[in-house]
Amino acid sequence: MKPKLIIGIVSIIVFTSLLMYNFGNSISTYVNFEEAEARTSSHVVGTWDSTGEYGFSRDTMQFSFHMKDRAGNVRKVIYPRPKPNNFEQATQLVVIGEMRNNVFYANEMLMKCPSKYNDSPDFEKASTIES
Repeated sequence: MKPKLIIGIVSIIVFTSLLMYNFGNSISTYVNFEEAEARTSSHVVGTWDSTGEYGFSRDTMQFSFHMKDRAGNVRKVIYPRPKPNNFEQATQLVVIGEMRNNVFYANEMLMKCPSKYNDSPDFEKASTIES
């Protein structure tokens, strides 16, 4: 075989291996807080625990709150951005980040808010008309 062909094949194999390795590390499944302790990056689904303290600290420039996951575990979550506008109305939260010392440090936060269309009287009329 020619040396250029061998170098090309090896390069393709190395590139494909690196691509698959990085793709495998980027996939994160939904876990609870206990399972997140063993991972470097996790998606935790839960609800805001309004009984705990929450707020934005101007000193640290972080928003912190307590969240209850699907298994019932409550942990403090620290989010490095201001509190989202519709935080209190969210019916479900997804925090993406990592657990350190029993505190979840979120890089991103997704919120599921109630739809203003599903609960409106017009929606009720439309669904009964179509039936």
